[in-house]
Amino acid sequence: MSEATMGEGTRAVRAGLPEPVKNEPTLPGPVFAAHFHLPGEVSGPYAYGRDENPTWTHLERAIGELEAPGDAGVETLVFASGVAAVAAVLFSQLSAGDAVVLPSDGYQVLPLIRAQLEAYGIEVRTAPTASDAQLDVLDGAKLLLIESPCNPGLDVCDIRRLAEEAHARGALVAVDNTLATPLGQRPLALGADFSVASGTKQLTGHGDVLLGYVAGRDAEAMAAVRRWRKIIGAISGPMEAWLAHRSLATLQLRVDRQTATALLLAEALRERSEVTALRYPGLSDDPAHKIASQQMRRYGSVISFTLPTRARAERFLESLRLVDDATSFGGVRSTAERRRRWGGDDVPEGFIRLSVGAEDPADLVADVLRALDESDR
Repeated sequence: MSEATMGEGTRAVRAGLPEPVKNEPTLPGPVFAAHFHLPGEVSGPYAYGRDENPTWTHLERAIGELEAPGDAGVETLVFASGVAAVAAVLFSQLSAGDAVVLPSDGYQVLPLIRAQLEAYGIEVRTAPTASDAQLDVLDGAKLLLIESPCNPGLDVCDIRRLAEEAHARGALVAVDNTLATPLGQRPLALGADFSVASGTKQLTGHGDVLLGYVAGRDAEAMAAVRRWRKIIGAISGPMEAWLAHRSLATLQLRVDRQTATALLLAEALRERSEVTALRYPGLSDDPAHKIASQQMRRYGSVISFTLPTRARAERFLESLRLVDDATSFGGVRSTAERRRRWGGDDVPEGFIRLSVGAEDPADLVADVLRALDESDR
């Protein structure tokens, strides 16, 4: 059986494992080393802990096998966080005088990144995710960054179409694949040059690791990303990398459970009159469903919706028993938050982002519906 023909569960369980050695663990423990024995000339894979680590190597191979099964030409680099990974792509590929297109409805740290890009003399253009609006501002850009689905609004764009148009105009394409995970969407197969993600979220899934990664197949572009990592030193700790690799073994189980439950919950929320602007790409009547169904294999664990007022949203969150009021998403324990509290997202005061965990579906749906009832007071 080749890697390319393995089922996704098999691949997730086996991804990145070294060849078995008698009396050694299947997944070697984390290697804690700032330096390695290095007599004579510099040679071999490991010289200094900021550059390489055997624990990273196993994880990077594993993520590459999930992002691009059977494609030996794909390189993956892990980072200290998802923002570090996104920044590595942007700042390694762009110079003063270049133009970049960013999502106007993307992750709330992007405005900070925009300000830094502009301080370096880089022109920043923005466009919303829906309807492939990036096409209107793409001419002359060197790089296009896509979030699809975007966070927190869950709009989706046609990655293949945008990649083809961007390449025809001389631009590179990076896709933030955090919400989808490699089991939900493979940006490199859709034509992107980079797949970038926060491994903090569903990829690792336990809410205990900060991690990011960049995967790509262009050797020159990835060499620039690697150089940026070396310069900035935004590296993953070996324990975090080992925990992330350990977590990949349950990725398919978690994603399938969470995706199925998210659809059930979205369908239940659709029947509630106080819930407006409900978004989940897996719903057949969601505005993004048509294109999402063409490029995604799973629709993710995140639902968004709006309650009538800030007070109603806060009462709803206080009434939940199985859902933690916390930021981030993708973990085995369900979380929800009133997203406007951060101030960086252009959403209503009553906007809720809810991340479905691995609880029993009936229990979770019942808890959410009960909390909605209790919040109406």
